[in-house]
Amino acid sequence: MRQNYITVVGLEVHAELKTKSKAFCSCSTAFGSEPNTHVCPVCLGMPGALPVLNKQVVEFAIRAGLALNCTINKFSKFDRKNYFYPDLAKNYQISQFDQPICEHGRVEVLVDGKKKTIGITRIHMEEDAGKLVHSGATISTSDSSDVDYNRAGVPLIEIVSEPDMRSAEEARAYMEQLKAILEYTDVCDCKMEEGSIRCDANISIMPEGAKEFGTRAEIKNLNSFRALVRAVDYEVARQAEILDDGGHIVQETRTWDDINGVTLSMRSKEEAQDYRYFPEPDLVPVVLDDAWIDRVKSELPELPAARKERLVAAGIPEESATLIVTTKEMADYYDAGAKQTKDVKGLANWILGDVSAYLNNNAITIDKFKVSPEHLAGLVDLIGKGVLSSKLAKKVFAEMVKDDEAPQALVKKLGLEQVSDAGAIGKIVDEVLAKNPQSVADFKAGKDRAIGFLVGQVMKASHGKANPGMVNKMLKEKMQ
Repeated sequence: MRQNYITVVGLEVHAELKTKSKAFCSCSTAFGSEPNTHVCPVCLGMPGALPVLNKQVVEFAIRAGLALNCTINKFSKFDRKNYFYPDLAKNYQISQFDQPICEHGRVEVLVDGKKKTIGITRIHMEEDAGKLVHSGATISTSDSSDVDYNRAGVPLIEIVSEPDMRSAEEARAYMEQLKAILEYTDVCDCKMEEGSIRCDANISIMPEGAKEFGTRAEIKNLNSFRALVRAVDYEVARQAEILDDGGHIVQETRTWDDINGVTLSMRSKEEAQDYRYFPEPDLVPVVLDDAWIDRVKSELPELPAARKERLVAAGIPEESATLIVTTKEMADYYDAGAKQTKDVKGLANWILGDVSAYLNNNAITIDKFKVSPEHLAGLVDLIGKGVLSSKLAKKVFAEMVKDDEAPQALVKKLGLEQVSDAGAIGKIVDEVLAKNPQSVADFKAGKDRAIGFLVGQVMKASHGKANPGMVNKMLKEKMQ
């Protein structure tokens, strides 16, 4: 008999900070340069080279902590996290252990229409390691790996959640909300394809009714929402199969093979004592005052949660508002359009409908979208005024995406003005009724589908220009 299990997920999210130079030296953080060109004695760990803390790293960490409802610790310190790995030039990573800069935060997510609060244990500052470039598709299938140290020393914040997530979808919602907040605060560019935000997932399962969590496995370096969901679902199924067969889960670190959709064992899971943490002797503690924290707080932008509330108050359904504010670019696009039209709900529907479909089909983001928010708002208004039917509006939209021409001009150019003249529509209605006596008889006999056929005939005869509402109303009046 198969056991029912509860999924338990906690995420450790690593976000690269948008500084121009590294955490402890002046090397560039620019992405995509030739390997090992943004390096110096400090980030390569040469003997005698001393680190100097980049003040902007602290500023960004405070900003992220405040946005995530954390307590900002006025005293924090750096520590050495010791481990041997080829991409770690010094054989230790400068991080924060027992006294991080931020603690006790929270994020609210919406999953299946239900709100849930995910706790944040801590946020700490640290430097990134280098990057291994594998000869094969994954580390497990590679015969060799090259090392690029350009990323070594790039500043990170690591955001550690509580194990509060109970499904892959909750993990995805949390990750999406975290990404949005980091984008809004401008501390990270969140380009997942470049690895500037990635996460490790700690996943375990426990039988329903159990009070203690199961043994967890840590899945490293998940760099897309899709990979996160697939990895959680796979790992939950893997662990359940082991337990159902009478086995036990090994605490270990695993990697995600995105091509085959499986997790693979890498090494036994390290505990804090395995890293032999000790205070970083080359860096003084970070001491903050109220003035600095208060200034950063006063400079925070409108965050996704507040923006969503504003949209809901304006009449946008909560789930639609949640989708719009998921990225700052889409929320900015909506706000710019909302200044141009009173029909904000119609605008939101177009953004989440036709616009989003176009973006997905063309694999672009809304900041690359040719149609200006002002022109999209103009299209919405033309529908509201009865100038265009929804069907004709789609034809205009198809032309707008080519060169962002004003919708009013395109309506005239294409001759697509909706006909709302009662006399003109009445003439077509009379002709359609005369040609379709059986449908008229069916309608009078109570067959409601007949009206749909007749409306279609009028729209066809008017080349789609007749006002559908007027057509429907006029047909019923004339047949009654």
